This record gives sequence, structure tokens and C-alpha cells, in this order.
Amino acid sequence: MTTQLSDLESQLATLKQEALQAIATTPTLEALEQLRIQYLGKKGSLSQVLGGMGKLDAADRPRIGASANEVKEQIQTELEQKKTALQSAQIEAKLTAEALDVTMPGVYVPQGHAHPLTSTIDRALDVFVGLGYTVAQGPEMETDYYNFEALNTPADHPARDMQDTFYLSDGNLLRTHTSSVQIRYMENNDPPIRVAAPGRVYRRDTVDATHSAVFHQIEILAVDEGLTFSDLRGTIKIFLEEMFGDLPIRFRPSFFPFTEPSAEVDVQWRGRWLEVLGCGMVDPNVLKAVGYDPEIYTGFAAGFGVERFAMVLHQIDDIRRLYSSDLRFLRQF
Repeated sequence: MTTQLSDLESQLATLKQEALQAIATTPTLEALEQLRIQYLGKKGSLSQVLGGMGKLDAADRPRIGASANEVKEQIQTELEQKKTALQSAQIEAKLTAEALDVTMPGVYVPQGHAHPLTSTIDRALDVFVGLGYTVAQGPEMETDYYNFEALNTPADHPARDMQDTFYLSDGNLLRTHTSSVQIRYMENNDPPIRVAAPGRVYRRDTVDATHSAVFHQIEILAVDEGLTFSDLRGTIKIFLEEMFGDLPIRFRPSFFPFTEPSAEVDVQWRGRWLEVLGCGMVDPNVLKAVGYDPEIYTGFAAGFGVERFAMVLHQIDDIRRLYSSDLRFLRQF
């Protein structure tokens, strides 16, 4: 046996011992992969040892090759076994960390509830749906035609001064009332109709305890043959009784460009008269604008601010509280 042959055999034995010991003590899969590269990679320790085979006699090379293959197989076997053991330990640790004790009480999560504006809208719509009305929606960005002209409010009409409007750069505007929904609905539906239109509206109001530039309205519209102011009054009376209880109500003459005659309605609330909504018989010009024959059909309409109703029902002193998102306030409802 030559010295070179003996040296290579010694190097293989040492490499095997070191590799097996390192594999046995490696703690992670990442470290195990580094050991595989260190000992069995293209530039690893085993390849470096085998690089000396070129100096051996041809008769000695098979012997070293067989020993090297044996070392390689043993190292690969230990690597696979260690990898399996580490993977199993990893899974076991994850299962232990994520284990659930089904006997423990759950974490309490408070149940959500409707915002006072939402609950007021839902309560009002429930009344009108019970009276046979259909809920309709429309765009918040409107044209001048639907917001004013079709509602008997031409460009030079003084009633436009009653509603300071947000006009947009493209000539459209943010609707000042949900009456525009009524026009759109009538254009696409033949009478008889009964519709309730809830939604957000916009006006250039100075924000204070009772005013907001953005608020909510619900408007109703009924069109049929033979409808009279008595039908309007009966509908309003039933609605207010459902919302406030059996309270005295009164109708006062008023003016709206899209109704004639028009009235404002008050309820006697906590010892004083409180205005709650406006109403009236649909002006014949509005019926003509949507293609209804005013000689055959009549209609009535009414509208009110949701914030006003919510403030009265819940005794809220400042409209700004409804938009503050203050949980101390909202938890009361």
C-alpha cells in the first residue's frame, strides 16, 4: 500500500466521522442543508478528497472509489434520516403551539348595532313598505333637469334661492333633495305608483348644532286616479303615529315649487310644536314633465330630514354627534 493510498483512506475515514457527528447534532433543516453542501456538494469535502485519486496507481483507484461511494451513501442516509426527524419535530412543535383548548371560554366580541341614522331610516321605511310603497334609489350627482327643472323649478325661479346648491365643474350638481329620484322613477314606471326614496343630500349650509352640509332625506310619492289631500293627510298621520305615537299634529300652509297646495306638518312634542316634514299635492307641471296626464292622475308627495327625526326620537342635542364616530355616543344606541 502506497503512502498516497493510505492518506486518502485516512481522509475518507476522518471525513465520514466528522460528517456523521455534525449531522447528528445539527438543530435545524437549514443547517442540515448547509452540511449536505459542505460534505457532498460539487466543491465539498468529499470531492476535494477524491481529487487526489489522480496521483494513485491505476490498480488502487477502484479501492478508493468503492470506499468513497460507501462514505457518500452513509452520509446521504444519515442526512435523510436527520431531515425526516427534524421535519417531524417541526410539525410537532407547530401543532403544539397552535393547539386549541376547546374547553376554554371564547373571546368576547361585542355585537355591533345599527347607527341611529340607519335605524331611523329602517324604521321609517318599514312603515311605508307596510303601506304598499316601493323603495327606490337614485344618483347623488344629478343634472339640473332632474334636480330642478323637471320639478317645476326653472332657472329663474325664486325657489332656487331656498337651496344653496353644490355645482360641479362639469355642469352637474350634488342633489339638494331626493325628489329627483321621484322624477326618474316616474319616467320608467306607469301609474299607479307608490314610492319611498331615501338617500343622502347636499346643501351649502353652515354647520352648527342643527344644520349640516350633508344630511339624509326620505321622500314619498303616490300617483293614481282620484288621490286627494285627504289621502295625503291620512298617510302622514299614520306614519307619524308609528314614529312618535298618538300625538297632536297640524298642517300649516307652505310653498314648494313641485307641490300645490303645499303644507308643513308639526307634531306636539314635549309640550311644543315641532316641524317634522313638508308635503303637498304634486303640481300638474311635474306630472306633465314625466308624461302623465294631470287630467287623469293626481298625486301627493312628502319629505323629511332623517337627522331631525333621529334627534327627536333619541333626544340628541347636536346634529354633529351623528357624524363624530364617537364610540361613547354610539354605544348608547
